Amino acid sequence: MPKMKTKSGTKKRFRVTGTGKVVMYASGKRHNLSNKPKKMKRLSKGPLIMSKQDSNIVKKYMNRYR
Repeated sequence: MPKMKTKSGTKKRFRVTGTGKVVMYASGKRHNLSNKPKKMKRLSKGPLIMSKQDSNIVKKYMNRYR
């Protein structure tokens, strides 16, 4: 059986920490920022830890089972 390939979009958008958590960046910060509330822009600043349910899917795409 051949090796499973890592999905290219996943490796560009997410990374896995040493403890197995998935780090992501919030969506909606590219353009039209003048129409979005200040609170939304402030809360989506910097990296975020993904929820456990979603991180299981991302780890499967990255071929990392922890």
